[in-house]
Amino acid sequence: MTARRILDRGDAVAAIAALTRAADLSPLDTDRARRLAEAAYVGAEAIGALRSASELLEDAWRADPGHGASLRSATAAVQLVLNSDGDLATAHRLLVGAIERGDHGYDAEDPALNDALHFLLLLCNYGAREELWAPYYAAVSRLRPAPPPLLLVAARTWGDPAHVDAATLRELDEIIDGASREPDPARVVRVGTAALYPDRLAAVREAAWRLVRQGREGGPVRRHIGALLHLCLDDYHRGRWSEALELSEEGLRQCAESGYTVCTWFFQYTKGLVTASRGDTQTAHALADAMTNWAAPRGIREAVHCARHVQVLADIADGNFDAAYGHVNDISPAGSFPPYVAHASWVFFDLVEAAVRTDRRAEAAAHVRALRETNVAGLSTRLALLAAGAEALATEDDARSARLFTEALTAPDVDRWPFDLARVRLAQGERLRRSRALSESKAPLAAALKAFEHLDSPAWAERARKELRAAGQVIPHPDGPVAAELTAQEQQIAEFAATGLTNKQIAERLFISHRTVAAHLYQIYPKLGIASRVALRDALRRQDSE
Repeated sequence: MTARRILDRGDAVAAIAALTRAADLSPLDTDRARRLAEAAYVGAEAIGALRSASELLEDAWRADPGHGASLRSATAAVQLVLNSDGDLATAHRLLVGAIERGDHGYDAEDPALNDALHFLLLLCNYGAREELWAPYYAAVSRLRPAPPPLLLVAARTWGDPAHVDAATLRELDEIIDGASREPDPARVVRVGTAALYPDRLAAVREAAWRLVRQGREGGPVRRHIGALLHLCLDDYHRGRWSEALELSEEGLRQCAESGYTVCTWFFQYTKGLVTASRGDTQTAHALADAMTNWAAPRGIREAVHCARHVQVLADIADGNFDAAYGHVNDISPAGSFPPYVAHASWVFFDLVEAAVRTDRRAEAAAHVRALRETNVAGLSTRLALLAAGAEALATEDDARSARLFTEALTAPDVDRWPFDLARVRLAQGERLRRSRALSESKAPLAAALKAFEHLDSPAWAERARKELRAAGQVIPHPDGPVAAELTAQEQQIAEFAATGLTNKQIAERLFISHRTVAAHLYQIYPKLGIASRVALRDALRRQDSE
């Protein structure tokens, strides 16, 4: 009881010391083993003392070889497995076995059982496979007198957000309301995790910052890491990219110093989102590769999905929509939102955009139909914006597309999501320009350009800039003046061709035929004083320097 009171105050080191002292004074081997296992659990769960936790577990097993199946022993052992070379399937099997064989009687007030079930929830989400969830729901359904609401709500909003109902979201909001007053660091992070996919992390920022400050002063490392992740993701979606990068670096340092290697991919992901969105695609792809190479052999599919998300954004920044489609289709195949693939609720706009830009219109339409059968648009104003934008992109009817874009962009609260808002505005401007509504396309394109420049997102800014030129607006290039001799569309075609794109690829980006591209190039070469495509890059450089 003394150790529990100390732990409730947030002093995990003192709690471990109290437990080990109590173990030393225990006359019975079973009591000694139980207290050592509790100390090992606190060490692994709270402060990242993984080496010490391993030694304490060994002492517990020596004191009572039959104690290895206890919930505290099993949860600590699973932490050690995940942070070493062990895989997720092994960790899941160990924890499920301990829960099913435990003597807890499925008492909903049992702290060890509650902690074990929250950790099993994490493993199920990491695995992103439907079959992992059956033992979790079976155990939760047996809790008496009733399951704690957070165990049920988090399983839905974090594990399978695309299929969450409105009643669950109301329950989540009620739980979040109490987070700012919550003294338990573990519960603060668990509430933040439940709030992640429904875009409610802003509501737990204050509590998350409290944990980060505690962590910086020697508080629980794992809670410090969890709170950092939530702040990074909220920063990214809210356009605070510099802070997101700073906190990502802090998270990577914490993982390296504490031994929590299983959490490293969190911050590779948040760093990858920012670098991909800014157009530093080489760094973004390197981070995604590191995530995949670590997570795939261990069966941590959620990390692989996050890596694919980074690759998708990097591909789109590079204008490689075919590669983007392949990567996003690996997460959520066109026309489906697979159960317990949480990331499907965050990448549907990317899939539809990539499908439309690569003339996969049937796949885009199928994905929009599948989207309508989910509650993704009801999760948050950000996802509602993107859902309406995806439908506007996929429809063949220009009038309906214009109406959907207008509805999306005039919905309340969309200004909270600057990058997503700018992307939808860019898509609207591109669609208007393609339908020859050149005058109408300029306002959304200009707004998108301004937002991308404010976010320091040069890759997307240049895309908006080129669309404005193609719409007939003379706009200075950030690195030099627009060529006087070329028309706006000729300039755009020349720049694309200079990067090595084929006529067909240029045509896909500009929504014109490849024959039109060839005809424009025939006019461009003499204007620039060259005879072939291979001289385009140098000619454009000379032009910019004049």
